[in-house]
Amino acid sequence: MCEVSEPEWVALREANGRVHMVELRDETRKIKGLGVLNPVKMLSGCKNGEKIGVGSKELTLLTPRLPEMIAGMQRRAQTISSKDAGLFITKLGIGPGDRVLEAGLGSAGLSLHISRVLGSSGTLVNIEHREEHATVGMANLARAKSTWQQFPQHHLIIGDIAEKASQASEITDGFDAVILDLPEHVPAITACAPHLDAGGRIACYCPVSSQLEDAWQTCEENGLQVEWAGELMAREWGRAGKGGMRPVNGPFGHTAFLLIAIKV
Repeated sequence: MCEVSEPEWVALREANGRVHMVELRDETRKIKGLGVLNPVKMLSGCKNGEKIGVGSKELTLLTPRLPEMIAGMQRRAQTISSKDAGLFITKLGIGPGDRVLEAGLGSAGLSLHISRVLGSSGTLVNIEHREEHATVGMANLARAKSTWQQFPQHHLIIGDIAEKASQASEITDGFDAVILDLPEHVPAITACAPHLDAGGRIACYCPVSSQLEDAWQTCEENGLQVEWAGELMAREWGRAGKGGMRPVNGPFGHTAFLLIAIKV
């Protein structure tokens, strides 16, 4: 029996960092970027960290952790970056056993980060108003659930969060954290604030500064106290051709304005 038959997905990493997520089904099929192959037969007897030759490529077999899941995920909607996801998780203070409401789901980039820290004792509820996005996001979450040893209870609601927040609260009788990545934050904050437990926090992801201002004002109008608002800047460095280190070419790392408010 192939030693990588559990979990059901593995990651094959190219030397340049590209990750291919491969489902371990015993059948010959075309896998994008790799060609036609039977992954179970090809990987039979292979262990984590072992080099695999596929055509002209040399790949490394890895058990998929969060970075591999993110790198190899299916994408439709733009995802929240890891740097912003990390701030949300830290500032919200979420961890095992917590109940989190996220709107929307998109490709589930942020949901994967949240699921990793909630563990099997946590609960994650997603509200997504576009079914075509939800289909992709749920596929990415299914990969993680079948692979990671711990995964939270997960619920998906299709619709507008301003109309579905009450329905979501019935699943868990309130939330420890709410995360809003939406075009319009005002009605969402107003709908979610009553379902946030005391000491719980709400996070808003705002592409433009006017949305940040509206979110701040709406939080205060709903009895929430803003703890932090701002942006994260990231600049990647690499090795220079003639020695030393320098910033790599590419965009400077602003993505969006972020806000964290607490219910006290």
